[in-house]
Amino acid sequence: MKYDAGDLGAFVAVARTRGFRDAARLTGGSASGLSDAVRRLEEKIGVRLLNRTTRSVTPTEAGRALLDRLG
Repeated sequence: MKYDAGDLGAFVAVARTRGFRDAARLTGGSASGLSDAVRRLEEKIGVRLLNRTTRSVTPTEAGRALLDRLG
């Protein structure tokens, strides 16, 4: 299965910065655009990649495994 490189990049940025706003600053995108991209990727893969709270974002076990795989 092929995944969109932009969606993967959004996931990596959000997971590494632990937040959509910081990832948006890093990538030059918008927090809502990054959120949409991560949601698309989660839907395509069929598993939640990030735990989202009002204060933080952390990778799930599946998210950590994907991060390791992507390098």
